Amino acid sequence: MTALTHFNQSGEAHMVDVGDKAITQRTAVTEGYIEMQPETLKLIMDGGHQKGDVLAVARIAGIMASKKTADLIPLCHPLPLTHVEIKLSPEIDSSRIRCQTTAKTNGQTGVEMEALNATQIALLTIYDMCKAVDRGMVIQSVRLLEKDGGKSGHWQKATG
Repeated sequence: MTALTHFNQSGEAHMVDVGDKAITQRTAVTEGYIEMQPETLKLIMDGGHQKGDVLAVARIAGIMASKKTADLIPLCHPLPLTHVEIKLSPEIDSSRIRCQTTAKTNGQTGVEMEALNATQIALLTIYDMCKAVDRGMVIQSVRLLEKDGGKSGHWQKATG
């Protein structure tokens, strides 16, 4: 296991120096879910929500969040994102919505945090827009599925 990089030799938190790293194309894919009552999912899918298109608003919120990651997480580097895609997929049988985010940059550090932040905020936006009818919604299983680029190369979550 690699040592924690956000601490110096004295144990103090610091921003990692990425100045000597090569600029490479970096990609991260994340996912998360929000479970809800079947009636809530139906309301979203039928477009019957008084606040508007829940999934469209959540998608935009997630994209905006990806661009603000360095403002929210103290030791993250600000990154010039080249692409952010958020897919929101209803899963009727399990009464939930899956959010999958892909983030890309050409840079010296990865985009995992930007993708994770986008997924979280997209799901939180769904919660915010639907809490009046379903306060029991649960956001869960937000995680990195895959990353590529940089010295460590390609990583993918093991299946199973």
